[in-house]
Amino acid sequence: MVSNDVQPVLRIRAPEAGTECETLTGLLDFLRATVINKVAGLSDEQAFAQPVPPSTLTPAGVVKHLAGTERFWFSIDFADQDLAWPWTDEDPHGNFRLTTEDTLAQIVADYTEECERSRQVVADAVLDDVARGPGMTFSLRYALAHMIEETARHCGHLDLLRESIDGVIGE
Repeated sequence: MVSNDVQPVLRIRAPEAGTECETLTGLLDFLRATVINKVAGLSDEQAFAQPVPPSTLTPAGVVKHLAGTERFWFSIDFADQDLAWPWTDEDPHGNFRLTTEDTLAQIVADYTEECERSRQVVADAVLDDVARGPGMTFSLRYALAHMIEETARHCGHLDLLRESIDGVIGE
């Protein structure tokens, strides 16, 4: 079994008495680190496995999806940046799909890069700012709350997948 280069990262809890923005971004960053830690140490073979039939979810696919979701919500819809969409209209769940060229290390690197791009979008705005993408009406506050929910839900999936693969449990 070939291991990958994905190492655990430090998780820092959100401030309990911070500003609204510090609290929201802190919660999201804690969950982002949890995503990486849930796949750290897995081989590509393990990360690409579908250990909970009949589900086709894989740990690598979940991380790939979250990278696309970060891009879509913050960079494309909120900031109106001219970036490639992470999925197509014909295949809206295509960003869960893995290719033969994918590796877990590259998927995690892409996720880390998208999270950093998202942090910059957030740093350049205030919570009441409205999305600039065509037809978008949500605020940055809503985008952050949505991404906390989205990332937390998928951390739960990663919990189950990881435990099914090698028995590793924990936060």
